[in-house]
Amino acid sequence: MGNSTLCSLVIVGVLLWISAVHAESEDDEKLLCTCENEKGTCKNGTCKGDFCFYSWVQGYEERGCFSRKNSNENCKTAFRGFFIKCCQKNYCNALTTAPSDVNGETTTPPPDVSRPELWITVSLLLLITAASVCGLLLFLRFRHTHCRLKNAEDHDATMLKVPNGEDPTYGEIFDEFCTSGSGTGLPYLVQRTMARQISLVECVGKGRYGEVWRGTWMGESVAVKIFSSRDEQSWFRETEIYNTVQLRHDNILGFIASDMTSKNSSTQLWLVTHFHELGSLYDFLQYSSLEPESCLRMCLSVACGLVHLHTEIVSSQEKPAIAHRDLKSRNILVKRNGQCCIADLGLAVIHSQSHDYLDVGNNPRVGTKRYMAPEVLDETIRMDVFESYKQTDIWALGLVFWEITRRTIVNGIVEEYRPPFFDLVPLDPSFEEMKKVLCVDQQRPCLHNRLHSHPIMSAIVKIMKECWYQSPSARLTALRVRKTLSKLDNESDFCIEKLKRDV
Repeated sequence: MGNSTLCSLVIVGVLLWISAVHAESEDDEKLLCTCENEKGTCKNGTCKGDFCFYSWVQGYEERGCFSRKNSNENCKTAFRGFFIKCCQKNYCNALTTAPSDVNGETTTPPPDVSRPELWITVSLLLLITAASVCGLLLFLRFRHTHCRLKNAEDHDATMLKVPNGEDPTYGEIFDEFCTSGSGTGLPYLVQRTMARQISLVECVGKGRYGEVWRGTWMGESVAVKIFSSRDEQSWFRETEIYNTVQLRHDNILGFIASDMTSKNSSTQLWLVTHFHELGSLYDFLQYSSLEPESCLRMCLSVACGLVHLHTEIVSSQEKPAIAHRDLKSRNILVKRNGQCCIADLGLAVIHSQSHDYLDVGNNPRVGTKRYMAPEVLDETIRMDVFESYKQTDIWALGLVFWEITRRTIVNGIVEEYRPPFFDLVPLDPSFEEMKKVLCVDQQRPCLHNRLHSHPIMSAIVKIMKECWYQSPSARLTALRVRKTLSKLDNESDFCIEKLKRDV
């Protein structure tokens, strides 16, 4: 038997094995599982899936089924107060109960997942190996011919060129099920029980969307944003965006879960996030004044959060670019360390350049008129271009900086808190009133002379003015704002250290 014939038989054999494995995976039948939950997914007490499961979360039991794509995430979840067992036999979850030590660390291993894509990958690797063996046999057969030997060596050298294209990594991996920052939140099964586990303590805010409550969950304070039924689209949109992979960031509000619950025969929509007792930037500035260094770091933290939203991350876990569309001091929270985090993503726009899509959502609510850019007011904004939405965020960012600088002490002087354009429009301005001020008169917020006498404040004033250009394309990008403020922060630290050394 010749080497060519042997190679052909090896390749044909591997291909037949691949076909058999693929056919076997296609023929897998769904399991019948016992199903009991409150979400309306069961049919006559049963459901069909690739895995049956039993879960216990803080005393609440549930049985049901998973599809293969969801089993890997949910079956491997394990932490204190949560137990789950997955199995692969008909009705195998019917009699399962939680073990007596469920309050400890749960270590129940997930079932072995027979994934067809894994078998196909292994099969392709075997095919490549077989092809390599055949290439080696052909190389040995014709090595006596110098010309063919040279060609074989060139081919072999080409085959050894392996691309060095590892995906870059961004951010940190969740070490526990709930950590600082933001991301995909808790596992889906746990999120579905959050409303029953949280005790509401006090209402800390109200708005057109509904209410914000401080609640307690597993001994920790959490913020519960309860949406009114008329603002259901905002709840769906925020839930969708907060579940975006790679969204976790120190300067974006930390997401924990979203859930639905029923109260007084009406449905409530909950969004559970980290709780920050200092409240919104708007509330904080009412009673607090800042030093220039604190003002700088607060502005820098807002810019860092906006840069992370605006940036598309192309990696194995992709994050699309996100424009906020309703950036204002009421939608920014103040943390204990004096930094800020951006919240309220109900109006956000999602864009992916690598996949060529723009998702503006279907929420009919518009942004806050006082913070609208001129192109939004005169309706010249290009709604089909993502950069346009980013440029409106930059306009609003400049206004937020203006609010912070008013409350900054320079030369012993500090101004009372006022909203942007307080001296030009009423408390609740109309669309037409804002349009006249910005588009017709082209007015800008007034700046106190004291700000120009301090190097840090003077630099921030320059940034603000470059965020307020009438032409959207002339405005700074969030990245340029962050870099300028970071450089200013580093120079400020250097000067402080030098003064300490001199003293």
